[in-house]
Amino acid sequence: MSCTKQDNTQRGFTLVELLLVLVILALIAGLVLPGIIGKAESAKAKAAGSQISRISMSVESFYLDTGNTPSSLEELVNEPASANGWNGPYIRNSLLKDPWGRPYQYRYPGEHGDFDIQSFGADGQQGGEGNNADITSWE
Repeated sequence: MSCTKQDNTQRGFTLVELLLVLVILALIAGLVLPGIIGKAESAKAKAAGSQISRISMSVESFYLDTGNTPSSLEELVNEPASANGWNGPYIRNSLLKDPWGRPYQYRYPGEHGDFDIQSFGADGQQGGEGNNADITSWE
């Protein structure tokens, strides 16, 4: 009888090969992620503009029903004691915060119209450029 020797050695990845794969993945992530993150912030700014338009329409509906402009955005969700003809809620409470989780700024009477609504953008501070720019109901 002849004995045959079985080769039980298994070939795995070397440390150099694993490091090379990690470097390649890091390079790809470095090229792709900044573009994706920038688009996400841009999408939030567009969403804020749409929400401001929706809130403006809700304020106008409130006015048509009650004959008064709300003194705060909360009156669109919760009926004020002095509102005759209130037919709300006019908007969901969750839409009273901008995409960055901060409440919209509402001013009545407004400086640019009957009322002003604005978000301070990504940085949460007045002014700014790009994704940090203010989003308003008057522009």
